[in-house]
Amino acid sequence: MNPTRTVLIFAWLMVAVLLWMEWGKERNAPPPPTAQAASGAAIPSLVPGEVASTVPSATPAVPTAAPTAAATPVAQPSAAAGPRVTITTDVLRLRLDGGNIFDAELLQYPQSRDAGSPPVKLFDETPAHYYVAQSGWIGQNGATAPSHVSGFVPEQAGNADIKLGTGQSELSVPFVWKSADGVTIRRVWTVKRGSYVIGVRDEAVNGGAKPWQGYIYRQLARIPPEAKSGMTNPESYSFAGAKWYNTQGDYDGRRYKDFVDDGPLDITVTGGWIALLQHHFFTAWIPQHDQDSRFSLVREGSVDSIRSTGPGFALKPGEKGESQARLWVGPKLVSQINAQGVPGLNRAVDYSRFTIFATLGQGLFWVLDKLHGLFGNWGWTIIGMVLLLKLLLFPLSAAQYKSAAKMRKFQPRMAQLKERYGDDKQKFQLALMELYKKEKINPVGGCLPIIPQMIIFMALYWVLMESVELRQAPWALWIKDLTARDPYFILPIVNMAIMWTTQRLTPAPGMDPMQQKMMQTMPLVFGVILAFLPAGLVLYQVANGGLGLLQQWYMLRKYADKPAGEKAAAKS
Repeated sequence: MNPTRTVLIFAWLMVAVLLWMEWGKERNAPPPPTAQAASGAAIPSLVPGEVASTVPSATPAVPTAAPTAAATPVAQPSAAAGPRVTITTDVLRLRLDGGNIFDAELLQYPQSRDAGSPPVKLFDETPAHYYVAQSGWIGQNGATAPSHVSGFVPEQAGNADIKLGTGQSELSVPFVWKSADGVTIRRVWTVKRGSYVIGVRDEAVNGGAKPWQGYIYRQLARIPPEAKSGMTNPESYSFAGAKWYNTQGDYDGRRYKDFVDDGPLDITVTGGWIALLQHHFFTAWIPQHDQDSRFSLVREGSVDSIRSTGPGFALKPGEKGESQARLWVGPKLVSQINAQGVPGLNRAVDYSRFTIFATLGQGLFWVLDKLHGLFGNWGWTIIGMVLLLKLLLFPLSAAQYKSAAKMRKFQPRMAQLKERYGDDKQKFQLALMELYKKEKINPVGGCLPIIPQMIIFMALYWVLMESVELRQAPWALWIKDLTARDPYFILPIVNMAIMWTTQRLTPAPGMDPMQQKMMQTMPLVFGVILAFLPAGLVLYQVANGGLGLLQQWYMLRKYADKPAGEKAAAKS
């Protein structure tokens, strides 16, 4: 078997296998062992069982059985719930009370490209799409505290519709709770212009005559959306479920189908974050970086929640405690995520669970972002990156094509060896190796550039799949969305033609009929695979393959000596 062709076949099949593996539903590793709770007089102890038993239910007020298409009643707040406030900025419209965000609309992200399409809605209290953010307090040792169910009331009554005015950079909406024992907890929700981050500041003041102890909790609760399937649906390949990160660099997650089946999550961390991810968008609680909290996963009926419980406070009379957090509600915008300065939050843009692909994906997006500043079109940006990568990999590519040209030069001699030894493959291979050694031909030297190209291809797959910046972004003509498949399969067909032509130019000495059949089917196999991938990725492959074909054609003409028959024909 020809070594070059063996490596090429293996490389191409490896790409296909890796793609199918990445497409498959991941089963995450078991959660890390429980960390020890931080010590300190200001933090009362809370055993793991208490976390689930003392936090009020995250389920909606109506029954949480899976709704039918014909019956989707609206969840009503409990009788004790506080008045609701609607907050509108230039990018968000929120409906909340002191302990919940019930609805969140992303005003700059329509659900589709159709005119008049409503904005994407993340938080939604209707049972069919139930998804909320909740935060409250847990009293300890008999102490009372406000929960997300009841307690908080607006500090300034009567204003239920608040908008960020022209010239305003931020807007704050305060809520307050007061106990009969003299304890006051004041919560302030803060939004900023152009930002998808909501600030949440809690200040507890013990104005009573006896000590007070309590914990704060924050959680994201959702009835898991119906799992999308089908090769033509990009959302079916994106991670949907919970993710969490601690300051020790541990990044992990759980898909909804494995939410509690893979074992409990119970870790105590300082800082970190918890999130619910979906295609292009996510929500995340980011606790105060220097305060301890416990992360856990909870399933109540049909509702799955990821929860951060803590910090806790033990307040003597006259003392106060404060805790701040940020709530991200929006798209996976890399620039805004990085601006938060939160360690590991960029992993919410889930390029891959594998660190090598995630790190490379972040680098590739950085390059794409800079090139987009020059071209202003994401399609031309992808082509520009191909040109840049071709320049960077030119030394390897030159070696590849020189090796191919040299093998083409000796094709007649290889054919003679094949004819001489007939079906004696062992003697033929030995003679072929002797020829390689004598003429200083490296049969695998031409395969080296394939390895970095495979890695780049895999990383770029996740970049184009996850990048909300490319969502609904057109290239030209029939390509209206680079993150969706080519609607007419034109790019995959062009790619098949490029691969077939490349095969014709590549020398194939000593290839048996079985290998020939396998090689002949590779353009078709890749055409089928790429037909269902994002158009941006196929555009990259077409540009990369097309430029490679031109480069190979030029190098063959430059470095290959024509076989004797071709020389005689050229002279005549």
